[in-house]
Amino acid sequence: MSYLSLNAEQFLCLISFLYVTLSQSSQNLSEEFADAARQLKKEAPRIQFGKIDVTHQHDLRKEFNIQAFPTVKFFVNGSREDPIDCKGVRKASTFVTWVKRRTGPSTVLINSTDQAEAIIKADDLAVIGFFRVIIWKAQKAARDVPEMPFGMTASEDICANYGVVTAVGYGKPVGEFFRLYINFMLNYIFNQNTQNVESFVSQTSVKIFDVPVENHILLFTPTNSETFSEIYENYQSAAAEFRGKILFVLVDTNEARNGRIFEYFRIRDIDVPAVRILNLTSEAKYKMPADEVTMENLKEFCQSYLNGKAKQHLSSEEIPQDWDKTPVKVLVGKNFNSIIFNKTMNVFVMFYAPWSHECRKLLLIWDELGEQYKSHKDVMIAKIDVTANDLLSVGLDRYPFFTLFPAGPQHQVRSCWGRLDYTKLENAAESGGENN
Repeated sequence: MSYLSLNAEQFLCLISFLYVTLSQSSQNLSEEFADAARQLKKEAPRIQFGKIDVTHQHDLRKEFNIQAFPTVKFFVNGSREDPIDCKGVRKASTFVTWVKRRTGPSTVLINSTDQAEAIIKADDLAVIGFFRVIIWKAQKAARDVPEMPFGMTASEDICANYGVVTAVGYGKPVGEFFRLYINFMLNYIFNQNTQNVESFVSQTSVKIFDVPVENHILLFTPTNSETFSEIYENYQSAAAEFRGKILFVLVDTNEARNGRIFEYFRIRDIDVPAVRILNLTSEAKYKMPADEVTMENLKEFCQSYLNGKAKQHLSSEEIPQDWDKTPVKVLVGKNFNSIIFNKTMNVFVMFYAPWSHECRKLLLIWDELGEQYKSHKDVMIAKIDVTANDLLSVGLDRYPFFTLFPAGPQHQVRSCWGRLDYTKLENAAESGGENN
C-alpha cells in the first residue's frame, strides 16, 4: 500500500501496519499480521488489514507521528482522525482478539457457573469481574489486555460459588479502577506463582519476555557441568532477594534450541558461565564484572544495576590488523568513535548485517565507491557489521543503513536508506554533510 485511503462505506475499520522494509522486527511482525488478516477475512470481512512501508511515505509518517517501527494503528469507520495505537501485540492470535474487542464486546457476560468454569479452564490466567450490577465501562480494561480472557457477572449464585461476598458496586471511574486492579493482580500473581528462576527454552521465551518485570538477568551455563549445582544454588538465593525487581532466567548452553539467545547476547563457549542483565524497555545489556557466579557477586551486580551504577556492556569484534588496508575500511565497536569523529575527514559508513540479501547486494556497490575514493585524503568509505558490534551513538532499526559523518562542526550528519544505487550514494559522499 503506497497511500492511505479510508472509506467508511467499504469497511468498519482499517488496521494500518506502518513499517520499514528491511527492519528485522518489521519482518517478524509482518508474518503474524498477515496471519491475523487471513483468520479474520471470512469471520469479519468488513475489517480490512493494510501495510505501508513508511520509508517512502514521509507525509504519512509525519501525519500520524510515527516515531518507532513497526507501528500498528487502528482506524475506525473510515476516519483518519485519532487512530488507536495497537501496542505490545506481537502474535496473530492476539491481533485477532484485540480487533474483536475493539469492534465488539470485549468481555463475556457470564450467566452460569459452568460458563465461568469454561473461561477459567480455557487459559493459564483469566479475569472475572463480580458486580452487583453490570458496569459496562469496565470492558475498557479488557481491550488493552488481549492475551487474557475476561468475563463479567452480576449473578448472586455465581458470586456465592466463588466466595465473593461483596461485589463491585457503582463508581464513576470504574473502568480505570478495573484496569489498574488488573495490572496490580497480574504483578501479584506473577510474583507469587513463578519460580525464583525461570528456565529459558525457545517455546517459553515469549512468556518469559512478556512478564511485567522489565529487568531480566540471565545465567548462561551448561546444566551438566560439575559446578552447576553450586552455581545454581547461588543463583536461586540471589533470585529470592530480588523477586519482583529482576526476573532470573537460566539458559542451558547445551540446549540447541537456545542458539538464538546466545547470538543475541553474543555469548561464546569460552564465556560460560556468564551473567547478563537485559532491560526490556531500552534493550540495554549489562555484563557482570566478576567471573565467579557467587551469591555476593550476583547481589552486588543486581544492586549496582538497580542503583543505576552498572556500566552498559557493548560487544565489539577485535580490530582487524588490516582494517585500513582496503578501499573500504573495516570498523568495529572498539575503533568506531575514534574514526567517525575525525575532525579532518568525511567518513561515510555502511551499517550492514551479513545475513541480509539487500546488504550483500549493496556491499558490491559499496566496494566500487571505496575504489573511487581510495585516493581522497579527506573522504573515507567504511563499513561495520552491526550484528557483531554494539553502538550507542547510532540508533538502527533497518539494514543496510548509511550515514555520512562529516568533518568540521558546521556540517550535519546525514543518513540515507531505502532504494539506493551507486549514483545516490556517490552524491551523498560528495555532499560532505553540507546543507543544500
